[in-house]
Amino acid sequence: MAEDKESTSVPLSQVDNGGQDLEDPVKSKSPPSSPNSSTRKACYYVLQSWVSKKFMTGCVVLFPVAVSFFVTWWFIQFIDGFFSPLYKRLGVDIFGLGFITSLLFVFFVGIFVSSWLGATLFWLGEWFIQRMPFVRHLYSASKQISSAISPDQNTTAFKEVAIIRHPRIGEYAFGFITSTVTLQRESEDEELCSVFVPTNHLYIGDIFLVSSKDIIRPNLSIREGIEIIVSGGMTMPQIITPLERVDRQAETIALNRLK
Repeated sequence: MAEDKESTSVPLSQVDNGGQDLEDPVKSKSPPSSPNSSTRKACYYVLQSWVSKKFMTGCVVLFPVAVSFFVTWWFIQFIDGFFSPLYKRLGVDIFGLGFITSLLFVFFVGIFVSSWLGATLFWLGEWFIQRMPFVRHLYSASKQISSAISPDQNTTAFKEVAIIRHPRIGEYAFGFITSTVTLQRESEDEELCSVFVPTNHLYIGDIFLVSSKDIIRPNLSIREGIEIIVSGGMTMPQIITPLERVDRQAETIALNRLK
């Protein structure tokens, strides 16, 4: 029986002579890549890159516009919501009427507070708020910020924008001059400026006593300095020119008080 069985194995030479690859028959039948297909792929990649670039350009252009319209629309709806329910109860449903009423209300409040009676009532309300445990800290911080940009420029407002060397030589920090003091020494007196350097969008910061000779006073207003800090330096002008030093009446602090 063993002699009648014939071998069914195919020699390797027969496969080579046949010129066919049994392991990968598809590979032998694939046509070579033509130059036209490479050109189409290159054109596809160029078109894809161009479309992506133009799409990103459109997003960059429309993003600030969309944010501005969104914030403005939200602000109008927020202010309009104060008086619009009152008009709806009266049967008047006109969009924007509550917003205009709110602006007029703020305007007349400013006129009233500027009078003697309004200032007295405002002082009583402020005295009551200062006695509240948690609200007084929020009110004090917000009042300092509003006083800094107030058109009255009272004694609690920021005096000037300052640039000081901080935290090391070669690095500078934006700050605001809040007051000027005179340090009495045994040899000679030295004028110091109290510079407030914000570290968290004007709410929190550090106080530095810096010699007035080491302070750089740029040609920036208080509002411009606040915009630079709040925007993270994005509104920084390309050229900053220091101004001449302005002498101010200083408060005298004895040396033993600083020890």
